[in-house]
Amino acid sequence: MSNKLVYGIHDKPKFGSLIVFAIQQLLAIMAATIAVPAIVGNGMSASAALFGAGVGTIVYQLFTKFRSPVFLGSSFAFINSMLAAFAGGVSMSLGYLGLIIGAAFAGLVYVILAIIVKLAGVAWINKLMPAAVIGPTVALIGLSLAGAAIKDVFSYGPKTEDGTAFVMSGSIWVSFICAMVTLVVVVICSTYGKKMVKLIPFIIGILSGYAVGMIFTLIGYATGNDALKIIDFAPFTALVADGVGLKTFLAIPEFTFLTALKGTGEFNMSYLATIAVAYVPVAFVVFAEHIADHKNLSTIIDKDLLEDPGLHRTLLGDGIGSAVGAFFGGCPNTTYGESVGCVAITRNASIATITTTAIMAVLVSFVSPFVAFLDSIPGCVMGGVCITLYGFIAVSGLKMIQKVDLEDNANLFTVSAILIPGIGGMAMSIGKVTITAIACALILGIIINIILNKGRKHQ
Repeated sequence: MSNKLVYGIHDKPKFGSLIVFAIQQLLAIMAATIAVPAIVGNGMSASAALFGAGVGTIVYQLFTKFRSPVFLGSSFAFINSMLAAFAGGVSMSLGYLGLIIGAAFAGLVYVILAIIVKLAGVAWINKLMPAAVIGPTVALIGLSLAGAAIKDVFSYGPKTEDGTAFVMSGSIWVSFICAMVTLVVVVICSTYGKKMVKLIPFIIGILSGYAVGMIFTLIGYATGNDALKIIDFAPFTALVADGVGLKTFLAIPEFTFLTALKGTGEFNMSYLATIAVAYVPVAFVVFAEHIADHKNLSTIIDKDLLEDPGLHRTLLGDGIGSAVGAFFGGCPNTTYGESVGCVAITRNASIATITTTAIMAVLVSFVSPFVAFLDSIPGCVMGGVCITLYGFIAVSGLKMIQKVDLEDNANLFTVSAILIPGIGGMAMSIGKVTITAIACALILGIIINIILNKGRKHQ
């Protein structure tokens, strides 16, 4: 696909275009990045998480020598680990300190793995995880997010009593229409658009869906029909709740370390052990997803990122960037599939775009109206966008499988052993550690691949 890239890794779009492309990347990763602090709760700040993601991405780019076009955002894999930091009735300040220490533990795991990779090379990884293993795993990453995308599409309506279907009445039709408008606009712009339109399908799609949602909302207010009010103006009204002032336009995010400093007096070794157990095993799980994401991105840009800049550098960037990001926003970061999908669909792999996005994430975290606008984007609109992003990730994995000889039972059963447990949701909890379905499927696939190919020439 690289010969079809509009902008390669080292290309620098004109300043005006660069800003627009960066806004698009920001919109693509926004929903998931601010969703993690919302899920964890405990007063975590969405704007601080956004700041942390931006800083973490910059750190990642520095370690990878600006050669890997991907944005780092809040990791869903660590949600249970983050919740463990607040378990047992600990104070918020100690919990925030736990978030920072936990991210540091995860970062340390990545540093150790990076050293091992630097000394041993990546040949063993390619042997351990060939296309028959990585392909279905990448596909699973996209497929596993399908439910989240559809949940967003129907985010403003009820389900049947057994929870197996959405009731197509009232507000759910409005939600569905906004999602479909967004989806159709994105695919039309991406497929038939010319020049700039083809490069910013997500911005056009989101604005189109938002505009339709605004029309429904205004009609809802005019007619008193709450089912039509899908845009929540609360983020905007909060800006002027205490009158118009500096905070209406600019506000410093509630950084995690400021609260964490107050919890140092409560810290003890028992709590440290709890945090280590909650974070360290998950770091090894995310390591596998890190490889899958970079393998997928490598196929998109037709350049092996595990060789250049090198897996040891991407691991260092991810691990240390994650720790730095959590210091400010509390959330460990990870390479984002949404970012990879945006690169693939727009064919814009410019590092300048990713770096500008990171800087923009840092800056806009202080801009109250922009954060309010992002908070007000209806979930159904982002659902329409995510259908394309997650779908492209899944298809990228399937394209890798195309290169695998499935007439060979060793490959056939390896792929099968990954897809079925992964789609079936074979997640496991061992103590406080949850091994995701993707991680379980990947581990099983690696084991099956080793057993079936033992003594055979690597394919």
